[in-house]
Amino acid sequence: MRSEGKEVSIKSWPTDDRPREKLLKRGAAALSNSELLAILLRTGVAGESAVSLARRLLEKFGTFRNMSHTDPRDWREFKGLGPAKLAQIQAALEIGRRFREDEALSVRHKIACAGDVVGFLMPQMRDLKTEAFRVVYLNSNNRILAVEDAAKGTVNMAMPIVREILHAALQKYAAALICVHNHPSANTTPSPEDKKFTSELAAAGKLLGIRVLDHIIVGDGSYFSFADEGLMP
Repeated sequence: MRSEGKEVSIKSWPTDDRPREKLLKRGAAALSNSELLAILLRTGVAGESAVSLARRLLEKFGTFRNMSHTDPRDWREFKGLGPAKLAQIQAALEIGRRFREDEALSVRHKIACAGDVVGFLMPQMRDLKTEAFRVVYLNSNNRILAVEDAAKGTVNMAMPIVREILHAALQKYAAALICVHNHPSANTTPSPEDKKFTSELAAAGKLLGIRVLDHIIVGDGSYFSFADEGLMP
């Protein structure tokens, strides 16, 4: 709503139309994406309400997923959207990702195949701009003990250290592990370095009695499993 070219403040809206009051009265599910985002923003910018600003953000990025892992330069066109508001948005997106992981872990606590791991790690890793490496540590029944970051790298390469991964496995009394890393290019074909690392880790794990069950490469909506392709040493 605007008056003489200036948008009317949300405080002037009918109570039932205000996002915060609407959420408290009807629940979060009743709100649109722009209304949910407006609550995070709390206030708008000069001449524009929080809801209108939220709508413009969604018009640019399309989805909440697309807002993840963005560069600060992607937000520059939104005048008045400072570091505090941007931090609130990024924090909320990260909470959402971690909630999905916690939910998936509680349901898929026992790992039976590569798809079980991909189901909860792909949403976190497929949009990363650089390679990241995670390790799923399992007990003797293939139940998850922990999921931890092992390394972060450049756009082209992450260099996890075999000794550190196996040391962490011993500390957790893990009987087995599964490695997962992403390819920002979305091409999940393993590189020669990926194959060499997998072979070295599996050989070192065998000496320590720790089974390396799989090495999974995650892309955008697809993945490559060394185990599924019969490439585990």
